Amino acid sequence: MNWKVYIKSYQSYLRIERGLSKNTIDNYSFDIERLCLFLEENTIAISPIKIKEETIQQFIYSISNEVNPRSQARIISGLKSFFAYLIFEDYRSNNPLELIETPRTGRKLPDTLSVDEIDLLIFAIDLSSNEGERNRAILETLYGCGLRVSELVTLKISDLFFNEGFIKITGKGNKQRFVPIGNLTQKYIQIYRDAIRIHLNIKKGFEDTLFLNRRGGQLSRAMIFTIIKDLATKIELNKNISPHTLRHSFATHLLENGADLRSIQLMLGHESITTTEIYVHLDRKFLIQVLNDFHPRKD
Repeated sequence: MNWKVYIKSYQSYLRIERGLSKNTIDNYSFDIERLCLFLEENTIAISPIKIKEETIQQFIYSISNEVNPRSQARIISGLKSFFAYLIFEDYRSNNPLELIETPRTGRKLPDTLSVDEIDLLIFAIDLSSNEGERNRAILETLYGCGLRVSELVTLKISDLFFNEGFIKITGKGNKQRFVPIGNLTQKYIQIYRDAIRIHLNIKKGFEDTLFLNRRGGQLSRAMIFTIIKDLATKIELNKNISPHTLRHSFATHLLENGADLRSIQLMLGHESITTTEIYVHLDRKFLIQVLNDFHPRKD
């Protein structure tokens, strides 16, 4: 199979599975075709299955003087999505853009959901399907523990310490941390394990992976995005959300209810508290309340 065949298959996935518009699909395709043109111009004969990070880096460098950082970020994002699809279809085992950094395009406050909006998302899950119980457990875990999507898809059964009330998370740079997990999240994970996962034909090597696809393999990050986007569409949520939105909401709701930034930093696995401080900007009314409650000169 050559690049055109893979691209056509990806376009079908975006149209049928993701329900994206023709313009959006064309934009995704343009990013891949731009990479193909770079390979052709530099006489690099390699398939999308074999291409490595070094070649992608060369391509990104070649366009760095042609497009602005925002366009670079869009291209990188589009390529990541394409290779995530190839992983989802078992054509590849890794994403060559996994470690490629996106150019900084300015600090943007993250979107968040209200508690009611999160409830609506979860209530919209079709629990009559096997995937429904899994998806409910996934959303509860993302929001209940504030995980990155990469941390969720690699979560192991052996990382669950329910008796102690914690789960062990392997984050960026393979750094590990223990994150508290509430009884409700534990309950839905246990339902998924006992009622659904136990009946799957699990692929070799994924026996300890908690959340599995219908073929018994590890879920891709792209699939988690799709699950959440589809639920947002179903409830007609007029917000552009992703799995990271649930992580932002986790931190914001903790802050609004009185948690200190240091505790939130530890749970999120941020190296620096300055990263966590972005959540301070999300609710200025909350800060006014903090001042009124705790400052000695509040009157």
